[in-house]
Amino acid sequence: MSKLKAKDPLAPDRGPLASPRFIVALVLMVLGIAWIAYYYVVFDPTAFPPKDSGSPAFMGDLGDWNYLIGFGLLMVGLIVSAHPSTPLGRGRGVVVGMLGCFVVGLLWICTYYVFSNDLSNIPVFDDLGQKNLVVGIAFMAVGFTFATRWE
Repeated sequence: MSKLKAKDPLAPDRGPLASPRFIVALVLMVLGIAWIAYYYVVFDPTAFPPKDSGSPAFMGDLGDWNYLIGFGLLMVGLIVSAHPSTPLGRGRGVVVGMLGCFVVGLLWICTYYVFSNDLSNIPVFDDLGQKNLVVGIAFMAVGFTFATRWE
């Protein structure tokens, strides 16, 4: 007689689905994207018609450093999620994370080069200029952190 175990979808054999590390990684990624989106919508006069200087005032004073903070939070969140205690850090998640970061980085750089003559129509790309290459390479570097976890 074979024993059949009922599998719990929230706690697979290789580890839990939602570990504290994965929740921290998700919060960092969402916070990074939200930081960039908020800065772009509220403080960039070319994005939408300017209303006032925006709030909080320190964010306007940071200028382009806001993109570094936002993309930095996003990249750190992705790096934290490359740990074996998270779904992206084990099994097929490693391949998905690695290839996803490689493809996003490659597409980011290719998009920048294809539209480099007129970036005014592409949000965020127009503000970053040559720094778009750094963003694309950073995505690829994060892909290599996933590659070190690949078994």
